[in-house]
Amino acid sequence: MARDRDRPTGSADSVISIIGPGMKIVGSIETDGTVRIEGIVDGSIRAGKAVVIGKQGTVNGDIKTQDAVISGRVDGTLVAASRLELQSTCHIDGEVHTRRMQLEEGAVLNGNVHMGDEAQKMIAKSGASGASGATSKAKPETSRTPAATGS
Repeated sequence: MARDRDRPTGSADSVISIIGPGMKIVGSIETDGTVRIEGIVDGSIRAGKAVVIGKQGTVNGDIKTQDAVISGRVDGTLVAASRLELQSTCHIDGEVHTRRMQLEEGAVLNGNVHMGDEAQKMIAKSGASGASGATSKAKPETSRTPAATGS
């Protein structure tokens, strides 16, 4: 009987996990489907389909997913391989990697945004090395010194 409860009746894509208001998770979350955060998560999130963070939701850690819709707060690296939607009530402190992004007026984004080829390289790397691979990456461009100009 316990074995029946371990298997969802639908496909992994149709499974939605919910962290409700007033709930706090300490540790990593992994799912093949979608996770909706209305409470607090102190740890990383890896979702195969999507991450949705409600207005009162907070994530203190890294997020890796295909699509993300953020209305709450994120403090960490956010990797959305396909699409990222930042709603007017969101507040993000950290690095963002995505192919496409929609940013509503009023949204707060403090950090670096990487899109296009740069984002695709990071997404591919984080997919190959796991959630910990999406944390930080030293870029060789930051160590360059500007060329001297003759004036």
